[in-house]
Amino acid sequence: MKTVYIAAPLFSEAECDFNRKLRDEIISAGFKVFLPQEDSNNIKDMKDRQKIIFNKNLKGIENSDILVAVIDGADVDSGTAWEIGFAFAKGKPLLGLRTDFRTLGIEGTVNLMIERSVVLCMSVSELLNHLKSWTNII
Repeated sequence: MKTVYIAAPLFSEAECDFNRKLRDEIISAGFKVFLPQEDSNNIKDMKDRQKIIFNKNLKGIENSDILVAVIDGADVDSGTAWEIGFAFAKGKPLLGLRTDFRTLGIEGTVNLMIERSVVLCMSVSELLNHLKSWTNII
């Protein structure tokens, strides 16, 4: 079973709810999922909390087969952008989920460096179709 790392903003209740919904859809499609808001952020050790979260997320990306990045918003979340860059440098397949209809106009859908790093999907169903088609390739 392939593992998907979900890179996404997780700072509001709405973002966390969307991430859980996306996780459930990906699991239903036959994948294991690493979701940072649940798999690395529940740290009690406040002294080393940031270091522990960072290391768990690094390991989560390294152990994943595919990275799915939620890239909605006027600009891509900075942590998500970093995770995309790290996964790209590691040669991981990347899917970018953009359900937001805003664009950068003639510049593209999102930041050039992000857009050129991912296979851009404009809906959850499109993303799931890509995931399923990649299962035998990866």
